Amino acid sequence: MELWTDRTERLATGTTLASDAGDLLVLGSRKHQGRYLVQFDGVRDRTSAEALRGVELRAGAIHVEGAMWVHELVGAHVVTARGRDVGTVVALELNPASDLLVLASGALVPLRFVSAIEPGVKVTVDLPDGLVD
Repeated sequence: MELWTDRTERLATGTTLASDAGDLLVLGSRKHQGRYLVQFDGVRDRTSAEALRGVELRAGAIHVEGAMWVHELVGAHVVTARGRDVGTVVALELNPASDLLVLASGALVPLRFVSAIEPGVKVTVDLPDGLVD
């Protein structure tokens, strides 16, 4: 399987992952050629494993001090530290210098300017003059 997170503890023995095919309990996992081989409870043969091909697995949120999560940013209202309305976050765009908040207006705000987050509600930014004008 491909892991879309750097949180490898998602595949720790005893972890339960949700999917449209039902919950799956991890019995063990190991890295193999850039992906992971994962053994799930109840998946004992190739036919059972192939039935899960393409199934997206989900895990609950993990609290990491200082981390910003996409699901906490998208839909949030963006305001400056002085209270000026900047817009609503509709997506996040990966960028080598600084990932970018994509606003409904099309404006891009580098994450380095985020000073506070109320998850899913408000993102406060400290912007240089003219960045989104």
